Amino acid sequence: MASQNIKLIYFTGRGRIEVSRLILVAAGKQFEDVRLETFTPEHKAKTPFGQLPLLEIDGETFAQSVAIATYLAREFGFYGKTNRDGLRIDQIVQLTQEILNAGYRAYLFEPDETKKDELIRELKEKEFPRYLGYYEKLLRDNGTSYFVGDSLTLADLIVYDVVFAFLQRGFSTSGFPLVEALYQLVESHPNIKPYVAQRRITPN
Repeated sequence: MASQNIKLIYFTGRGRIEVSRLILVAAGKQFEDVRLETFTPEHKAKTPFGQLPLLEIDGETFAQSVAIATYLAREFGFYGKTNRDGLRIDQIVQLTQEILNAGYRAYLFEPDETKKDELIRELKEKEFPRYLGYYEKLLRDNGTSYFVGDSLTLADLIVYDVVFAFLQRGFSTSGFPLVEALYQLVESHPNIKPYVAQRRITPN
């Protein structure tokens, strides 16, 4: 893959492509980071399923954020060492989609303001801490500071990304020391640290 041209296409924010950006950054790979201010009918017509994000490799286009992140993690050594490691990573990725989707539903897709406030309160008081508890146990059981094995994987990056998104909205990881340590571990990665320090602040 080193000789191929990699392009990620998404909106201006982090959203559903940021974990793929983080994989490429962590791997030290050059890529074209295309950020669209608008998504026109012309753009939509050129996508496989009428939506973003997209990954282009030498002009061939692929969609679906989890598929993109999974592929890049496999290509660049962030998918564990065995199929069992991959299964452990997959379960964390899919678990994280649940809390991420709940966040999107509350903040972006609920039109009724009263209902929206209820969903956000439920997220902050119950759902987010519940998922942090799952993460805490997985980290404790693995015993290496990482979710899988003893090195950085997609599981660590995707949890870091979703925790960042919730912290930005005033949520807390207090009471979950292993999650907090993982967050700091990922953010202090020598390639990720400068990327995070200079990236544009966006709501999502």
